[in-house]
Amino acid sequence: MESFKTIAIFNYQHETVVLKHLLEQEEIPYFFENEMTLSVAPMYSAALGGIRLKIHPDDFEEVQQILDNLNNPLKIV
Repeated sequence: MESFKTIAIFNYQHETVVLKHLLEQEEIPYFFENEMTLSVAPMYSAALGGIRLKIHPDDFEEVQQILDNLNNPLKIV
């Protein structure tokens, strides 16, 4: 886990729910740093630097694509 790098930061736990499902569906190893602490004390988000999504560097491109798709859900056909 020491080699895992931060790829995204979230302020609230509810922002991570769909992303967790997508990462598990793709079988990508990940963890959210500060998730448990902020689930108990959400007012500490700014002090702790938010909930950090940590992934292995080998999965960076795939996770970045998942994040991009989540941030741009509108598809004009």
